[in-house]
This record gives sequence, structure tokens and C-alpha cells, in this order.
Amino acid sequence: MTIQQSLKTTFGFDSFRQGQEQTISQLLSGHSSLSIFPTGSGKSLCYQLTALHLPHLTLVVSPLLALMKDQLAFLASKGIAAASIDSTLKANEAQTVMAGVRSGDINILMVSVERFKNERFRQFIESVAVSMLVVDEAHCISEWGHNFRPDYLKLPSYCQALKIPLVLLLTATATRKVKQDMAAKFAIRDEHIVQTGFYRANLDLSVLPVTQAHKDKQLAQIITAQQGPGIVYVTLQHSAETVAQYLTQQGFNACAYHAGFDSDTRSQIQQDFMAGKIQVIVATIAFGMGIDKSDIRFVIHYDLPKSIENYSQEIGRAGRDGLPAQCFTLANLDGLNTVENFVYGDTPEFTGIEMLLNSIQAEVITNAYDSQAEGKWELQILQLSNAVNIKQLPLKTLLVQLELAGVIEPLYAYFADFKIKLLQPQAEIISRFNEQRQDFLRRIFSATAFKKVWGSLNFDTLLQDKSIERNRVIAALEYLQEQQLIVLETKGITEVFKINLTELAEPSLCQNLSSYFKDNEEKEIKRIATLVRFFQLDTCLTVSLARYFDDDIFDGNELDSSNPNTNAVPQCGHCSVCRGQIAVLEHSHTKIPWPSDEALTQGMQELAQRLKDKINQPLSLESYCRFFSGMTVPLFGRNKVRQLSGFGLCEQQRYQAIRDRITPLFTAMHKYTA
Repeated sequence: MTIQQSLKTTFGFDSFRQGQEQTISQLLSGHSSLSIFPTGSGKSLCYQLTALHLPHLTLVVSPLLALMKDQLAFLASKGIAAASIDSTLKANEAQTVMAGVRSGDINILMVSVERFKNERFRQFIESVAVSMLVVDEAHCISEWGHNFRPDYLKLPSYCQALKIPLVLLLTATATRKVKQDMAAKFAIRDEHIVQTGFYRANLDLSVLPVTQAHKDKQLAQIITAQQGPGIVYVTLQHSAETVAQYLTQQGFNACAYHAGFDSDTRSQIQQDFMAGKIQVIVATIAFGMGIDKSDIRFVIHYDLPKSIENYSQEIGRAGRDGLPAQCFTLANLDGLNTVENFVYGDTPEFTGIEMLLNSIQAEVITNAYDSQAEGKWELQILQLSNAVNIKQLPLKTLLVQLELAGVIEPLYAYFADFKIKLLQPQAEIISRFNEQRQDFLRRIFSATAFKKVWGSLNFDTLLQDKSIERNRVIAALEYLQEQQLIVLETKGITEVFKINLTELAEPSLCQNLSSYFKDNEEKEIKRIATLVRFFQLDTCLTVSLARYFDDDIFDGNELDSSNPNTNAVPQCGHCSVCRGQIAVLEHSHTKIPWPSDEALTQGMQELAQRLKDKINQPLSLESYCRFFSGMTVPLFGRNKVRQLSGFGLCEQQRYQAIRDRITPLFTAMHKYTA
């Protein structure tokens, strides 16, 4: 069957959209490809159709569960055998999926990048043939991108280890630098990069300067004038609820959505919106990626987005049916500090990095006399995050940087806890196998402490016998579960690294790592400044957006046909600037009052007292800055710092201003305590 026949018979489409046929043809000719298509323009079809013509499994890495579920529902509607392995599956469901992949009944398997750390999954995926690796939202690979996820950096090595011959990278948003970075990581040649253009003629962009006091009223006026469903984006979870409540009071069919809701609630809200039971979703950025609703008629940014990339992705959810859609930004500078604080809050303190390096050193020294553990370092991410007071995401980034610097090398990951529930009497299970395997199973069961229902396997005891290999034990347990003889539960993933002591002892290591994060911090703050400048441009917003994403559609100086000046700057004719409305963004209040020095000093003393004896060194200036900014870090969460009166005392101020204000107070307090 040709790809044109597959398009018609399987997917019901008469023709390809721009870029799809080129991408699919390249892949089926054996060329790894990078495809950059606008949001809603059919990126997913490129791998879905290709998978039907490949001999083995297509493995898709996707960043969000909601994205997977939507795509799986679409594939099921087309009769294509696809599945995911994710945290929502019960053990027997995951086993059914694995069996389907092994038998060849499942063509497409979707997973998160974190799934590769799971030793059970790795052992499974190594046992099956994979024709193609697909990376959705592939800009997450690039450190120059806006949603960089450190685990994505490992995908090239996973691909190599699994001997996957073909790769497809998919994204809607990539600057030239990000595009080149993504392609280089997978050795994709320039001629195999397919970029169809960023410009969407049906989106009308408006930037509306508004004070905070008038924002709700203007929001209601805009929605009143709209027909059909829409999304209102806010920065904070609390804002999602208060704005949704206001809209409901004004008679709109509105509902809040954010990551603080449980998964069932989020799923129900999303289903109701997709089904047309809710007109307006007021959401944080937790809502949107993978929301394939074609008739969204408006997207409103109630708060400033995080970056131009985020803005473009979020407005891209409007008008996927090709009909006109409106995109509004209710803009002022009031929320600038909140957006910036997300950046500052993710920068590890120098002392935290130092604690991490010291903990690695200490464990290596402790293990020096154990031949099995010598030169190795084990970690569980949550425990380590709490110990060094670094949030989990930046901690993962830090670990990747240590890998890239040659300090640590990932060996494997394993589950700390294996629990077994017998579905048949132990003797009956053992009797099903030959004598050699019976002996092996007896050893496993004898190393398992059974209580009433569940038993805990003690690997330390079992592996004292050097003839027994951990992988063989896991394979045996997986087989028993597949045969419905036991139920197997695992938790407490532990990562094991090999340590390069020479690189670990490098005197400049801590400073280099700290500088890396400071550079990132500066880059992200500049990204926010670029966003603010974009909203205040006096040239066409649509043209500027297209050029930001390396789209050359306007480089020929194409103009709005109604503009008689053929030498003018290109215009789209459907943005607020083209209508003569140039935005100037301001703070709603000319000056936000500061707490007194006395109140700040009292807050610092409260924090120091609360954390006394909780850490083995004085609190840093950054800790106090984060305290007054209202940021949450592991140390604060564990010690209920949020309860203190000084927490968030300066949350309306910008972080750098807080740092400048409390530096002399910190210096004075430090001298006093010294």
C-alpha cells in the first residue's frame, strides 16, 4: 500500500498538508528528520502514517500524559494499534501492553522520557525491535529552548544503545539556534529539516494595555463579544480559581483548570471542554499541550506568558479549523516579578551545589572498602532534593551537567522495593517449571519476607549468591506476572552512577556549575525582557513573531494587499499594531510600598530561628530573598516556613530589587551573629 493509499483508507484524508508527505517520504527512505510545523498543522500524522509502513515498533517519547491520551484516542478511532506505558496503568494493564508489543500486535508505543530510567521498562524495550524513535515537543531537547528538560539530553544515547535506525523530531516552536541544536544531537542533515512556516493567517493578535483594577471588566467585555469556546491563561493556580469564579458570577460558563487539581478532576474538566459542556477554561499552562480541539475561537492571556515561545504555543491552540480566531493579551507589568521569580527560584544556590558534591565525595569514601560499591554513588531524587535544598527539576539539570562534565556516568537504575503477591500457592507455582528453574524460584521466594498478602524481596540477601544476577531475577518475576501467577509492585527508583574522582576533585567544578545556572538565569530573564519588548513593538506583531521563529515568509516583503506603499515594512493586516494600536505597558501603581527595615529584619530573624539546627551552615542571602519573594524550596517546605509572617512579604517586588534591599540588612545581621 502506498502512503497516499494509507492516507485515504486509514486516515480518511484526500491529500497531505504541507510538509507531511516530504517528512514521511524521507523517513521511509531511511533518513532521520526534523519537522517544524505550526501548532495544529498535522505533525502527528508524520509518525502515525510512517509507523504503518515500518516493520517493527515505533516508540514515541511525549512530555505530557494528556498529549499521549489524546493521540491514543485518535489512533484508536482509525483502527491503529497503539498504547502507552505510563503511571496511570495498573500492573496487569502494563503487562497486557508489553505482551501486545512483543507479539507485534501494537505498532506504536508512547512513553515519557523518564520511563527510560525504569529498569523493568529498559529490560523490556531492549528485548523488542524498534524501527523508529519519535520525539514529540522536541524543543525540550535543546538547552536554548524554552521548555528544556534535562532528561531529554539523554535521548541520543538511549537511541544509540537501543540501535534504533530512524529518528523523527517534531515541534512547533524553534528558533534557528534551537533548530540547529536539535538536528546536531541526532545527526540530522540540513536537507532533512522540514519547516513549513510559522505564520497563520486566521489568527488575529491584539495587545491591550490594562491596569489590574480594570482587567476583570475588560476580560468580561472581550468574552461577551466572542462566539464559541476559548481559553484564558493565567500564571498562578490561585488566579485560575478566582478569575473563573468572577466569570461564573458574570454569567459565563467558565471553569478553572490547574495542576493542583487531582488527575480525575483535570480529566473531567478537559472532557467537558472538549465536548462543548464548558465554554471558557481559565487555566495555567498545565492546560493546553495536546488539546486537539479545532474550534477554539479565542485565547486570552490574562497574565503575561513566560516567553515568546510559550505565547506562540498558547495562541496556537486557537483556530485550528482554519476559521478566524482572536488572541488577546491583557498586558501590564504587574505580573513581571511573578514570571521572573519562577526563573530565580529554579537557580540552585552555590551552597546547595557544594553540598551535593560533598555528599558524592562522602559516599565514595564510605564505599571505598566495599568492592561491590567502590566508585559508585546511589541516589533517590526526592531524598537528594531535600538533602541539598535544590528543587527536583534543577537538580536533574545539575546531574546532567555532571554527566556532561565527566564527573558521573549513569550505570543503571533499579527499584529499591519489590513486593510480591502470590496468586497461586507457592508450591504450585514452582511445580510448573523444570528442576533448575524450580531451584532458582525457591531462592527468590526464600529471600522474600511474606506477610498476610504481600512479600518484600530482599535483594541484598539474594544477591549474596554470586551466581544469581539481578536482571535474571527481574525477568523471572516479570514472567510470573505475565503468566498471572503473581502480582509484582515496584517503587523507590534508585539511580546508580560511576564516579570519576579526578573530575570530582577539580577545584573549579562547583564554581563552573554555579556559573552555568547563573548564565541560564540571565538568559531566561532576558527572554522575559524580549517578550515585554515584543508586546510593545511598533511594527507588525505577526511578522515579528514569524521572523523570531526563523520563518522567511515575509522576507520577500509581502504586504497586506490594501497597503499601497510597496516599499513599506511587511504587515499582516490582522494585528493590533497594523490597526494602529501600539501598546505601552506600565505598572498599575506607580510605586509599590516596601515593608520597613524593621519588618524585614524581624522576618529574617524569624526564618533564622525556624531553621536553627535544621542546616549545618548559616542561611545565605539567596535564602532570605526567596523567603521574602514567597518562593518554595525543599528546605522551606519541610519546615513549614510558609506559616511565618515574613513569608512572601515582598512578593509584589522584583527579585533583584529585594536582593538590593536586604543585602545591607543581611550584612548587618551576619556581623551581629558572627
